[in-house]
Amino acid sequence: MNVEELYEFLKGTQEAKGYFFNRDLPRTFDLLRGLLENKERYGYMCCPCRLAAEDRNRDRDIICPCVYREPDVAEYGSCYCGLYVSREWNEGKIPEVYVPERRPPAGG
Repeated sequence: MNVEELYEFLKGTQEAKGYFFNRDLPRTFDLLRGLLENKERYGYMCCPCRLAAEDRNRDRDIICPCVYREPDVAEYGSCYCGLYVSREWNEGKIPEVYVPERRPPAGG
C-alpha cells in the first residue's frame, strides 16, 4: 500500500467515525508516510510522533489510531500528532492549540 492508498482508505473509514485528516495535506502525508515506515519497520503502524518500544504489546496504545486520539480530539480538536482532527478544527471554528502528551512516560 502506498501513501495515497492509505489516505483514501483511512479517509473513508475514519470520517464515518467523525475523525478527519488535518487540512494541511503535506503534514498529513508526512505522517501517513511515517505510519507506513513504522509498519515496515515494526510490523504495525504505530504513531510516528512517539518512540516505539518495538514490541507490539507494549506499543498497543500507540497503534494508529491510538487510544489517545478520542480524548485529544474531544478536548483539543486534534490528536497529539495532528493527523486526525475534528470538522470544527479543520474549518477554523476552534483554535489550534498545543495538545499535551497523554501517554505515560513508561509507555502504555
